[in-house]
Amino acid sequence: MDGAPGSSENCPSGMGRKMNLTRNPGRVAGLWYLLLVALGPLRLMYIPNKLFVGGNPAATVNNIAANEGLFRIGIAVDLLCAVVLIFLVMAFYRLFAGVDQHLAVLVAILGGVMPAVLYIVNAVSDLGVLTIMQKASSLSAFDKPQRDSISMLLLDLHGDLNTAAAILWGVWLFPLAILVYRSRFLPRFLGVWLALGGLSWVIWCLTGVLLPEYSGRVLEVCQPAMLGEIALTLWLVIKGARPTESGAARTLPAAG
Repeated sequence: MDGAPGSSENCPSGMGRKMNLTRNPGRVAGLWYLLLVALGPLRLMYIPNKLFVGGNPAATVNNIAANEGLFRIGIAVDLLCAVVLIFLVMAFYRLFAGVDQHLAVLVAILGGVMPAVLYIVNAVSDLGVLTIMQKASSLSAFDKPQRDSISMLLLDLHGDLNTAAAILWGVWLFPLAILVYRSRFLPRFLGVWLALGGLSWVIWCLTGVLLPEYSGRVLEVCQPAMLGEIALTLWLVIKGARPTESGAARTLPAAG
Protein backbone atom coordinates (compact mmCIF):
# COMPACT_ATOMS: atom_id res chain seq x y z
CA MET A 1 0.00 0.00 0.00
CA ASP A 2 1.55 3.28 -1.15
CA GLY A 3 0.64 5.31 1.89
CA ALA A 4 1.61 2.70 4.47
CA PRO A 5 3.72 3.89 7.38
CA GLY A 6 7.34 3.03 6.88
CA SER A 7 7.16 3.17 3.09
CA SER A 8 10.01 5.02 1.41
CA GLU A 9 7.63 7.78 0.28
CA ASN A 10 6.71 8.64 3.88
CA CYS A 11 10.23 8.40 5.37
CA PRO A 12 11.85 11.77 6.08
CA SER A 13 15.13 12.17 4.24
CA GLY A 14 17.09 12.23 7.52
CA MET A 15 15.55 8.95 8.61
CA GLY A 16 16.27 7.50 5.18
CA ARG A 17 19.94 8.38 5.49
CA LYS A 18 20.04 6.86 8.98
CA MET A 19 18.48 3.63 7.68
CA ASN A 20 21.04 3.61 4.86
CA LEU A 21 23.91 3.79 7.35
CA THR A 22 22.29 1.15 9.53
CA ARG A 23 21.98 -1.20 6.59
CA ASN A 24 25.50 -0.45 5.40
CA PRO A 25 27.83 -0.67 8.43
CA GLY A 26 30.84 -0.61 6.10
CA ARG A 27 30.05 2.96 5.13
CA VAL A 28 29.83 3.93 8.82
CA ALA A 29 33.31 2.50 9.39
CA GLY A 30 34.55 4.26 6.27
CA LEU A 31 33.27 7.64 7.43
CA TRP A 32 34.98 7.27 10.83
CA TYR A 33 38.17 6.18 9.04
CA LEU A 34 37.96 9.18 6.71
CA LEU A 35 37.63 11.53 9.68
CA LEU A 36 40.71 9.97 11.29
CA VAL A 37 42.67 10.27 8.04
CA ALA A 38 41.67 13.94 7.79
CA LEU A 39 42.59 14.81 11.39
CA GLY A 40 45.76 12.78 11.93
CA PRO A 41 48.24 14.61 9.66
CA LEU A 42 47.64 17.96 11.39
CA ARG A 43 49.58 17.06 14.55
CA LEU A 44 51.75 14.37 12.96
CA MET A 45 53.07 16.47 10.08
CA TYR A 46 51.71 20.01 9.66
CA ILE A 47 52.37 21.39 13.15
CA PRO A 48 55.91 19.94 13.50
CA ASN A 49 56.83 21.31 10.06
CA LYS A 50 55.28 24.69 10.87
CA LEU A 51 56.50 25.25 14.43
CA PHE A 52 59.38 22.98 15.38
CA VAL A 53 63.00 23.87 14.62
CA GLY A 54 65.30 20.87 15.00
CA GLY A 55 68.17 21.47 17.42
CA ASN A 56 66.88 24.92 18.40
CA PRO A 57 64.66 24.80 21.52
CA ALA A 58 64.45 28.62 21.84
CA ALA A 59 63.17 29.07 18.27
CA THR A 60 60.69 26.22 18.70
CA VAL A 61 59.28 27.63 21.95
CA ASN A 62 59.06 31.12 20.41
CA ASN A 63 57.13 29.67 17.44
CA ILE A 64 54.72 27.90 19.78
CA ALA A 65 54.22 31.08 21.82
CA ALA A 66 53.49 33.04 18.63
CA ASN A 67 51.11 30.35 17.34
CA GLU A 68 49.63 29.05 20.58
CA GLY A 69 46.18 28.67 19.05
CA LEU A 70 47.51 26.33 16.36
CA PHE A 71 49.46 24.33 18.94
CA ARG A 72 46.32 23.98 21.09
CA ILE A 73 44.36 22.83 18.05
CA GLY A 74 46.97 20.09 17.67
CA ILE A 75 46.35 18.99 21.25
CA ALA A 76 42.59 18.96 20.63
CA VAL A 77 43.17 16.89 17.48
CA ASP A 78 45.10 14.28 19.47
CA LEU A 79 42.18 14.01 21.91
CA LEU A 80 39.62 13.85 19.09
CA CYS A 81 41.63 11.14 17.32
CA ALA A 82 41.53 9.06 20.50
CA VAL A 83 37.73 9.25 20.52
CA VAL A 84 37.39 8.67 16.76
CA LEU A 85 39.59 5.57 17.02
CA ILE A 86 37.22 4.01 19.54
CA PHE A 87 34.19 4.64 17.32
CA LEU A 88 36.11 3.37 14.28
CA VAL A 89 37.08 0.04 15.81
CA MET A 90 33.58 -0.46 17.21
CA ALA A 91 32.25 0.05 13.69
CA PHE A 92 34.77 -2.52 12.44
CA TYR A 93 33.70 -4.90 15.20
CA ARG A 94 30.11 -4.62 14.10
CA LEU A 95 31.13 -5.17 10.49
CA PHE A 96 33.42 -8.17 11.03
CA ALA A 97 32.20 -9.92 14.19
CA GLY A 98 30.30 -12.40 12.03
CA VAL A 99 33.48 -13.25 10.11
CA ASP A 100 35.63 -13.98 13.19
CA GLN A 101 34.72 -12.50 16.55
CA HIS A 102 38.15 -13.13 18.12
CA LEU A 103 39.95 -11.28 15.32
CA ALA A 104 37.40 -8.48 15.54
CA VAL A 105 38.18 -8.10 19.25
CA LEU A 106 41.91 -7.95 18.43
CA VAL A 107 41.20 -5.15 15.96
CA ALA A 108 39.31 -3.25 18.67
CA ILE A 109 42.10 -3.64 21.24
CA LEU A 110 45.18 -3.17 19.05
CA GLY A 111 43.70 -0.57 16.72
CA GLY A 112 41.47 1.37 19.09
CA VAL A 113 41.92 1.08 22.83
CA MET A 114 45.72 1.00 23.02
CA PRO A 115 46.47 3.71 20.40
CA ALA A 116 43.76 5.92 21.94
CA VAL A 117 45.63 5.84 25.27
CA LEU A 118 48.83 6.89 23.48
CA TYR A 119 47.04 9.81 21.81
CA ILE A 120 45.92 11.00 25.24
CA VAL A 121 49.45 10.65 26.67
CA ASN A 122 50.78 12.74 23.77
CA ALA A 123 48.16 15.41 24.45
CA VAL A 124 49.27 15.58 28.10
CA SER A 125 52.89 15.89 26.94
CA ASP A 126 52.02 18.89 24.76
CA LEU A 127 50.00 20.44 27.58
CA GLY A 128 53.15 20.12 29.68
CA VAL A 129 54.98 22.33 27.17
CA LEU A 130 52.32 25.03 27.57
CA THR A 131 52.50 24.69 31.36
CA ILE A 132 56.25 25.30 31.32
CA MET A 133 55.80 28.33 29.08
CA GLN A 134 52.97 29.89 31.08
CA LYS A 135 54.16 29.16 34.62
CA ALA A 136 57.75 30.31 34.36
CA SER A 137 57.54 31.99 37.77
CA SER A 138 56.94 28.66 39.50
CA LEU A 139 59.96 27.25 37.69
CA SER A 140 62.34 30.02 38.73
CA ALA A 141 65.00 27.44 39.60
CA PHE A 142 65.42 27.00 35.84
CA ASP A 143 66.53 29.79 33.53
CA LYS A 144 64.81 30.28 30.15
CA PRO A 145 67.24 28.20 28.07
CA GLN A 146 66.76 25.34 30.52
CA ARG A 147 62.96 25.66 30.38
CA ASP A 148 63.12 25.74 26.58
CA SER A 149 65.24 22.58 26.61
CA ILE A 150 62.73 20.80 28.86
CA SER A 151 59.92 21.84 26.50
CA MET A 152 61.87 20.53 23.54
CA LEU A 153 62.46 17.27 25.40
CA LEU A 154 58.70 16.84 25.86
CA LEU A 155 58.14 17.50 22.15
CA ASP A 156 60.86 15.00 21.23
CA LEU A 157 59.25 12.43 23.53
CA HIS A 158 55.98 13.02 21.68
CA GLY A 159 57.74 12.09 18.45
CA ASP A 160 59.43 9.09 20.06
CA LEU A 161 56.07 7.85 21.32
CA ASN A 162 54.72 8.10 17.78
CA THR A 163 57.64 5.97 16.58
CA ALA A 164 56.89 3.37 19.25
CA ALA A 165 53.16 3.54 18.54
CA ALA A 166 53.85 2.54 14.93
CA ILE A 167 54.13 -1.04 16.16
CA LEU A 168 50.42 -0.85 17.03
CA TRP A 169 49.62 0.99 13.79
CA GLY A 170 51.09 -2.03 12.02
CA VAL A 171 50.06 -4.98 14.19
CA TRP A 172 46.35 -4.09 14.21
CA LEU A 173 46.32 -4.29 10.42
CA PHE A 174 47.12 -8.03 10.47
CA PRO A 175 43.82 -9.18 12.03
CA LEU A 176 42.00 -6.52 9.99
CA ALA A 177 43.65 -7.83 6.81
CA ILE A 178 42.56 -11.39 7.59
CA LEU A 179 39.01 -10.23 8.26
CA VAL A 180 38.86 -8.30 4.99
CA TYR A 181 40.31 -11.25 3.08
CA ARG A 182 37.87 -13.74 4.59
CA SER A 183 34.83 -11.49 4.55
CA ARG A 184 33.66 -12.13 0.96
CA PHE A 185 31.91 -8.74 1.03
CA LEU A 186 35.17 -6.80 0.45
CA PRO A 187 37.77 -7.35 -2.28
CA ARG A 188 40.55 -9.71 -1.25
CA PHE A 189 43.25 -7.48 -2.73
CA LEU A 190 42.45 -4.95 0.02
CA GLY A 191 43.25 -7.61 2.63
CA VAL A 192 46.60 -8.33 0.99
CA TRP A 193 47.38 -4.61 0.73
CA LEU A 194 46.53 -4.09 4.42
CA ALA A 195 48.82 -6.97 5.45
CA LEU A 196 51.68 -5.40 3.49
CA GLY A 197 50.91 -2.07 5.12
CA GLY A 198 50.98 -3.65 8.58
CA LEU A 199 54.35 -5.22 7.84
CA SER A 200 55.64 -1.85 6.60
CA TRP A 201 54.61 -0.06 9.79
CA VAL A 202 56.31 -2.70 11.93
CA ILE A 203 59.50 -2.48 9.86
CA TRP A 204 59.49 1.33 10.08
CA CYS A 205 58.95 1.20 13.85
CA LEU A 206 61.81 -1.23 14.41
CA THR A 207 64.06 0.79 12.11
CA GLY A 208 63.29 3.93 14.10
CA VAL A 209 64.32 2.14 17.29
CA LEU A 210 67.33 0.15 16.05
CA LEU A 211 68.64 2.21 13.11
CA PRO A 212 67.07 5.67 13.38
CA GLU A 213 69.39 7.14 10.74
CA TYR A 214 67.61 5.00 8.11
CA SER A 215 64.08 5.69 9.36
CA GLY A 216 63.27 8.37 6.77
CA ARG A 217 64.48 6.24 3.87
CA VAL A 218 62.53 3.19 5.06
CA LEU A 219 59.38 5.30 5.38
CA GLU A 220 59.73 6.48 1.78
CA VAL A 221 60.10 2.91 0.51
CA CYS A 222 57.18 1.62 2.60
CA GLN A 223 54.67 4.38 1.80
CA PRO A 224 52.99 2.62 -1.19
CA ALA A 225 52.16 -0.37 1.03
CA MET A 226 50.85 1.95 3.77
CA LEU A 227 48.33 3.42 1.33
CA GLY A 228 46.23 0.27 1.70
CA GLU A 229 44.40 1.97 4.57
CA ILE A 230 43.48 4.87 2.29
CA ALA A 231 42.25 2.40 -0.33
CA LEU A 232 40.09 0.62 2.25
CA THR A 233 38.71 3.95 3.51
CA LEU A 234 37.72 5.09 0.02
CA TRP A 235 36.17 1.71 -0.81
CA LEU A 236 34.07 1.75 2.36
CA VAL A 237 32.95 5.38 1.92
CA ILE A 238 32.09 5.03 -1.77
CA LYS A 239 30.79 1.46 -2.01
CA GLY A 240 30.21 0.49 1.60
CA ALA A 241 30.02 -3.11 2.81
CA ARG A 242 27.26 -5.30 4.17
CA PRO A 243 27.95 -8.56 6.04
CA THR A 244 26.24 -11.59 4.61
CA GLU A 245 23.10 -12.73 6.36
CA SER A 246 24.77 -15.92 7.59
CA GLY A 247 27.67 -13.94 9.04
CA ALA A 248 25.37 -11.43 10.70
CA ALA A 249 23.30 -14.22 12.20
CA ARG A 250 26.31 -15.59 14.06
CA THR A 251 26.62 -12.32 15.98
CA LEU A 252 23.06 -12.43 17.29
CA PRO A 253 22.23 -14.10 20.62
CA ALA A 254 20.24 -17.31 20.43
CA ALA A 255 16.51 -16.83 20.76
CA GLY A 256 14.93 -17.96 23.97
